[in-house]
Amino acid sequence: MTLRRKLLLVALSTLVLPVAGWLYLRQMEHVLRAGQADALRATARAVARALEAEGVPLPPAGPAWYVETATTPIAIDGYLDDWAPLAPWVQKPAPGLRVQLASDGTALDIAIAVREGTRTRADAGDADALHADHLLLTFVRGAAQRRFLVASAAPGRISGLALDPPVAGLPDQLRGAWQDDGSGYSVELTLPRSEAPQALAIGAYDAGAPQRFPPAPEARPLIGSEPALTQALAALIPRDVRASVISARGWRVARAGTPAPSVEGGLAATLLAALDRAWIAPPLEPAAGDTGAPRLHAADVWQALSGVAASAWRAGATPGTIELRAAVPLTRRGETRGALLLEQTYPLLPPRTDRALLTLLLASFAALLIAAGALFAFAARLSWRLGRLRDAAEGALRPGGLDLAGGFPLSDADDELGDLARSFERLLGAVGGYADYLRTLPSRLSHELHTPLAIVRSSLDNLEHAQLPAAAQPYLARARDGAARLGAIVRAMSEASRIERAVAAAEPEDFDLVQVVRGCAEAHAELAAPRRVDLDLPAEPLPLHGAPELIAQALDKLLDNARSFTPAAGWIRVSLRALPNGAAIEVANAGPPLPQAMQGRLFEALVSVRAGARPDEAPHLGLGLTIVRLVAALHGGEAAAHNLDSGNGVVFRLTLRGMPRRALGAGAAD
Repeated sequence: MTLRRKLLLVALSTLVLPVAGWLYLRQMEHVLRAGQADALRATARAVARALEAEGVPLPPAGPAWYVETATTPIAIDGYLDDWAPLAPWVQKPAPGLRVQLASDGTALDIAIAVREGTRTRADAGDADALHADHLLLTFVRGAAQRRFLVASAAPGRISGLALDPPVAGLPDQLRGAWQDDGSGYSVELTLPRSEAPQALAIGAYDAGAPQRFPPAPEARPLIGSEPALTQALAALIPRDVRASVISARGWRVARAGTPAPSVEGGLAATLLAALDRAWIAPPLEPAAGDTGAPRLHAADVWQALSGVAASAWRAGATPGTIELRAAVPLTRRGETRGALLLEQTYPLLPPRTDRALLTLLLASFAALLIAAGALFAFAARLSWRLGRLRDAAEGALRPGGLDLAGGFPLSDADDELGDLARSFERLLGAVGGYADYLRTLPSRLSHELHTPLAIVRSSLDNLEHAQLPAAAQPYLARARDGAARLGAIVRAMSEASRIERAVAAAEPEDFDLVQVVRGCAEAHAELAAPRRVDLDLPAEPLPLHGAPELIAQALDKLLDNARSFTPAAGWIRVSLRALPNGAAIEVANAGPPLPQAMQGRLFEALVSVRAGARPDEAPHLGLGLTIVRLVAALHGGEAAAHNLDSGNGVVFRLTLRGMPRRALGAGAAD
């Protein structure tokens, strides 16, 4: 991983600031919402106490029949199709018994559906009517009651049979319709609203299963929308709050007030609200909407009906809003008679949280930008300084070394990189001095050994004219051979020095590189026998501006090197091909591969991979390939060597781009 990426990871530590701010905002949101919930619950308790103090009639504590409001007239024909809109709130006092009550203000309609598997029918006036399938309805007002028997031998219009004497305020007769279907029967009854009872008991008798329904069902009071309770609520609740009174079984009997309208915002407010909903606000219950359902099943309502105040946040019915609900129990004389539910709508993002969130976002974004920018600039400068050190160190490793005349980069810095640069400078100064010594060593040795070698040769010549015993002749021959080899070594070192000087003073000219390569290859073909020498040259001339004699000497070194490593039955291949900006010469030969560690050092001075020269072989000082590198550098190219892909040979590549052309008259002053 690069230094920039590491420092970028360090810059990510600044994310602690927005995370801490996010936690703070989240806690603040919890506190604000808890405070709002406490305030709304306190308001609900105050309203509940006011209702109790004013003695407003509250719903009964036990089960009750809820009378729904009929928005369309109901036809009393025994079919329950007209009751379909009210079907979700059907009341089930017993298994297999379904009851619905509705009123349009003038009449009270009752729908009863009984599910049974057998049929035993009789009219209400028959003697055995009590032993057939029938309904028994008990109407109660105060302490008085009146019972009606409802039965029919066939579908159609019916009249309830009164079992008790008339009672003031209770119906004198009961009219309706009876219909049978595949699962049982259904009955529709109607009576004037003025004769509606205060309580009603509905009993059913199944002749096929006499114990199926309770024999004496209790009378339940009738409840519905109470105008007096609604008017009292409207006078007590605060502005922008909706209140509902819920009976002990979850029926809504009064409703008043309107929640505050939602606050519309722009795009920024919408984005902040989405961010608040996703990352800051506590989870919300699903939106219920203002459906006006007569019965509520929310958990907070049932908790209040159990005697414990509750509150809940839920998504608002309109986008961008949230709704707070608070429910408290309604008690009278220590008995829970229902619950009071208050609902209030807020913008999804309150103004205080809106400003805090926007400030946090802007501050965090600015802090991140500043910290990331500063760290990135520091990383870029540090990487640039380290890159200068790297380039300087690599330059010292390249052939020719590094010119430290101008000083090592960063050596004047007063930080740790400056200390490292000064250490590199001292190290490379020592290595450079040693390298300079090695580069001048061949010329010095050749000069220093020339005179002692001449003395040895003259002494050997004098010994040949002296009378020596026969046993000394072999030693004299060995001494002469050693002197000859030593002279060859001195000549090789002198030749290397001369070639280096020749490379430095070479005069460029235009020539055909194809002819130079062909001449060198053909000259070495006879020397390489019995080894095979293959040529792969372009058919067209390949012009180049440079020193042809130096290129020929470099090729001689490469061909001589290839011949010395190629077995007698091996091959040598010389190829030349044009490049977009020059040419490439390759000399490949069969033989042992190069050691992996030596492939990058072959062209350095005094480096050789030969194990040792044979007595009949010319000495090798590791200077030949150095000359090849110098010639390639003179022509703007480079020399390289690598093993063949097959692993049974080596290829040397000499890339030439040509020497720069001199301007006319540039050598007039020489």
